Amino acid sequence: MNCLLIFDHLNDIIYTKYNKEFVEHINEFAVAQCLQEEVSQEKIDENIIVQIFSPIITSHRIMSCQFGNSYTSIKCLDGLDIHFDQYMGYLFIAIDNSSRIRRYLNVCITIARYLCGPDVYQLKQQESKAELASNLIDSWVYLHKNDQAVLIEAVEQLIVNSDLSMATLKALQESVDYLAPQIDCNKIHALVLVQNKFLSLYSSQNAKELSATDILFSIILNHCATQGLEKLRDLYSYKILLAGPELHPKCLPHVVHIVPIIDGVNLIYLLEVGNTAIASSLYETFSYLHTMQLLQSQREKSVLQPAFENLELAIKKLNDSLKKIKNSPFESAHKQIMKKWDVIKKKYQEFFKNASDEALLRAETLILAFLENLNHLLKLTSLDEGINTGNFVKLASKTVKTSLANYNEFFKVKSIKNFSLGSRYTRYSLTINKYLEEFPGLVHFIYIDRTSHRLTSPTLDLTVDNMTNKKIFFMINFGRNHIMEGTLSLMWKDTSFNYGYFVWFEDNTGAPIKPTVLPSNTTSLPGILAEDFYLKLKESCFPKTSPGKIKCYELFCVHLGLVTASCVLEQTRRLSATIWELRGHPSHPIDLL
Repeated sequence: MNCLLIFDHLNDIIYTKYNKEFVEHINEFAVAQCLQEEVSQEKIDENIIVQIFSPIITSHRIMSCQFGNSYTSIKCLDGLDIHFDQYMGYLFIAIDNSSRIRRYLNVCITIARYLCGPDVYQLKQQESKAELASNLIDSWVYLHKNDQAVLIEAVEQLIVNSDLSMATLKALQESVDYLAPQIDCNKIHALVLVQNKFLSLYSSQNAKELSATDILFSIILNHCATQGLEKLRDLYSYKILLAGPELHPKCLPHVVHIVPIIDGVNLIYLLEVGNTAIASSLYETFSYLHTMQLLQSQREKSVLQPAFENLELAIKKLNDSLKKIKNSPFESAHKQIMKKWDVIKKKYQEFFKNASDEALLRAETLILAFLENLNHLLKLTSLDEGINTGNFVKLASKTVKTSLANYNEFFKVKSIKNFSLGSRYTRYSLTINKYLEEFPGLVHFIYIDRTSHRLTSPTLDLTVDNMTNKKIFFMINFGRNHIMEGTLSLMWKDTSFNYGYFVWFEDNTGAPIKPTVLPSNTTSLPGILAEDFYLKLKESCFPKTSPGKIKCYELFCVHLGLVTASCVLEQTRRLSATIWELRGHPSHPIDLL
């Protein structure tokens, strides 16, 4: 049984997603409580959902707003868990009996952010967007169960030789060089996926850096668009808001075009559209405005004033960005926003000076209309004809399709297996096996460069329900639970295998460095979709050093139970030092194009 509900600030429901078990459960409960006369097997009346959940939501909001101490979950007697989280004033509720419920809720919020930015109400207004959100959630659930890269929240690098790498990169560059003048857009990313594995990326010179989180979301979107296809269909186009490369998401408007090249191989174009400078400062304004709304009911100057100063700074950045735009729709929206902000600002200043509750109440009322103006401006920043550039995209994709035609059979194999510890299906895999023969007793490993979030690992068929897969799943969860407690290295064993989990840091020269502060317990989940856990880990362990100067690595290893602990450690050191032999130098300039 599972369910996702999203409520706005008025406790009205704006989005639902649930399975049949939940329908039956809620309708039976509604009949028992005399809320309806008979049990429906098809759907739930939204009024019933509101009646059942309103007391819980009201309680949660009171605890959050008035006491700043909201609960995050409720455990029910029947084994169900209810988890809560807020995003931009919208309350997300996930109900499930699965151990992944917290991650599920985080990913649902991330999907809403990619599709709607701060204006989650679009899920209520646009049925197509709500449907896409549901399909993306289903794709993530499937991939989380069946793809170890999505499970770990990293991007799996396809292991290929240098000739294919160069051919793909050159084809992508030629494709982008053709496309840019045709559509009058010089900020384009083009990447090739083989199933869910990353092959190559080319970004035009003016394009902002594509973060690992954006690539991982693109992989999920690609699966959502193309799953179940029996033959190649045409082109899939979407408008999304990318997060960008930094810790705090920036909501950068992009159009995504997904073009099937051959069976299992897809080309993805990401075109920067609209006005990204305004979109970034807008998102920051929404964030601080939401913080103000949360804190206002506490009516304490010491809490509100710093939040107000942050909001004022964000609106100043927004104002500066809008001044540079000579466009009548923007100019009109700009004037309305600044006019209303001047009034709101005076009311807050009056409260800070005289502790006037009337002034604060007036500011709260004005903010609701102010939010509508900001939402209108957000729509203007995303307006662009980039979604209608499909014909040029199809023409541009032919360059890539022609260049990769000779590798069709190779891709068919690679889409099933990147490489494995025992496979010899191509000449290149002989090199891999020769490398892996240096690690006797090694059953499986997962190596992740947590600076770029690129994953290197033998292919693991998670669709097979066997004991080894279950043990690897357990290893991953066991290691993650311990890193949340601050443990950076861990070894353990059972009757079958030895397990190792290690996280370590290096400086820019590759020299290992020890944390200056030992990490402590955290409630953040390891991964990158909701937030970059590993960036925060670096900030925690090295508070006086810029995170950009520190590299982080993560390694899971499974060995046969007969292998000694000292041998596991020795192999782990060698594996981490020589993994580049499989995937090439990670810092080679060609990988950064």
